[in-house]
Amino acid sequence: MIKTKRWDEPREADDGFRLLICRYRPRALPKKKETWDLWWSQLGPSKELHAAFYGKHGQTPIRWEEYRQRYLDEMKGEEQRESIALLAEKIAAGKTITLLCSSACTDATHCHRTLLKELIEEEVRRLQHSANG
Repeated sequence: MIKTKRWDEPREADDGFRLLICRYRPRALPKKKETWDLWWSQLGPSKELHAAFYGKHGQTPIRWEEYRQRYLDEMKGEEQRESIALLAEKIAAGKTITLLCSSACTDATHCHRTLLKELIEEEVRRLQHSANG
């Protein structure tokens, strides 16, 4: 099972392995207060995409549709594909993983954690189809 949350949401017994997938680690948070088991920044948006979405450097923020497509394109990179495949294998084996994003990301429907969850679920289906076929 794959769950998604913000990193500052309370841990629940069924969260399983908690994976932080932000490009940036939360600022000024002491290590002892980390709520995740591992941080994989490679599954977050690139620095450029993050800046474009939030309108950094005086830019007009890009729309969700553009962000979505660019993020999905970034996840086609070798390191990202390998990471997604590894997570899918764990899910297919019955493990639970909770994908954690920024505490500022309040709308899961407009967050890369939801896009990543869908990519992992697609890979799980592919693995299961390969195993059955």
